Amino acid sequence: MIIDIHGHYTTAPKALETWRNRQIAGIKSPSEMPKVAELQISDDELRESIENNQLKLMRERGLDLTIFSPRASFMAHHIGDFEISSTWAAICNELCYRVSQLFPENFVPAAMLPQSPGVDPATCIPELVKCVEQYGNVAINLNPDPSGGHWTSPPLSDRSWYPIYEKMVEYDIPAMIHVSTSCNACFHTTGSHYLNADTTAFMQCLTSDLFRDFPTLRFVIPHGGGAVPYHWGRFRGLAQELKKPLLKDHLLNNVFFDTCVYHQPGIDLLTRVIPVDNILFASEMIGAVRGIDPETGHYFDDTKRYVEAADMNPEQRYKIYEGNARRVYPCLDTLLKTKGL
Repeated sequence: MIIDIHGHYTTAPKALETWRNRQIAGIKSPSEMPKVAELQISDDELRESIENNQLKLMRERGLDLTIFSPRASFMAHHIGDFEISSTWAAICNELCYRVSQLFPENFVPAAMLPQSPGVDPATCIPELVKCVEQYGNVAINLNPDPSGGHWTSPPLSDRSWYPIYEKMVEYDIPAMIHVSTSCNACFHTTGSHYLNADTTAFMQCLTSDLFRDFPTLRFVIPHGGGAVPYHWGRFRGLAQELKKPLLKDHLLNNVFFDTCVYHQPGIDLLTRVIPVDNILFASEMIGAVRGIDPETGHYFDDTKRYVEAADMNPEQRYKIYEGNARRVYPCLDTLLKTKGL
């Protein structure tokens, strides 16, 4: 089985974006604020949006299952207040849940949290609980920068995040560390803000003792870890200067990386530098980079091709494709076992 742990609902029916634009307009003009009930998306519309896009490509590329969460750039936690984010997160999470019900063999949901700048992260817990207990979500997305590129929140090691971590440990679910749209003109959303955040989150973990407090807490850092694999020597050296344990002991029982790296040399580097037990297959397909690579004639985000071509044995590929996902996402493993998989 090939499990893609990083999928977003980037192809949701146009009605979702239209409703969101009305919600944003309603922040300044309350009379224009739409009601949730005004968003009407049928099952047939959901099926069409998936069958002609993600599912079509999954079948073409030989992928079996995707952990599916709301579109990352649409989270936009910097817009409005907690009430705006709460309503928006609930809508987006419900749509991903509905997709998982329509295509139970192909999609499993992960939750977006209703984060908001300057608001206590504990306010996200009711949505987290609902998504795990009612929707069967196997993970959450955690935005370390709800301000949208201005980094006004405390680091991930700060105790203000602990209520979320406590729930993650209770439910035995991981968090993918994933920012949203950048509203800072200095940072392109997908070209720099995403990768900056991946690197920043890793360094926040390195400089802290977070995993001493939460030995079973698990973070997945996407997009190949940002700059982390490329600068592994720098991070090892910094850990040494900071009198931290070796990275394999300090972080690698808790921090994992995905394969959303869109060229062969990048995957080759990732798989040579990072232990195979810490790499999970992912593509984030129909996401940030959707075009065809003129050098290969294949889609940039067809990451299975790179994993297949990397210098690994079958056991190592099994870990990346399936084994590690089952271990890092235990609720997913339980779900698959109930289906005899």
